Amino acid sequence: MSEKLAPDKRHGFIHNGQTVFEWDQTLEETNVYISLPQNVPTKLFYCKIEPKHLEVGIKGSSPYLNHDLTCPVKADPSFWTLEDEVMHITLHKRDTGQTWPLPRYGQGELDPLSVDQE
Repeated sequence: MSEKLAPDKRHGFIHNGQTVFEWDQTLEETNVYISLPQNVPTKLFYCKIEPKHLEVGIKGSSPYLNHDLTCPVKADPSFWTLEDEVMHITLHKRDTGQTWPLPRYGQGELDPLSVDQE
């Protein structure tokens, strides 16, 4: 298990007052946490991880997330799981030790103090 970087908390991406996802990172990976909608069978959720792109959604609907990643990842060892109505996506950083200011383009970056702490 990788050691957490300081600060030991999740960062949130909030759009129109609603949390879209939360994320944290270690030296080796970035973790994304998405709360799943209720009353949708878990077998309908999907996640497609590419070296520079992430797509998450429900089969038969438009993707919930469909964005380029800020930094490249190793797609093969990256994975996703569903647990307790949360999708947990583990993205293995291609450049180990690199601090990500954010997981995807188009999201507000961490403030400089948070980046320095991490």
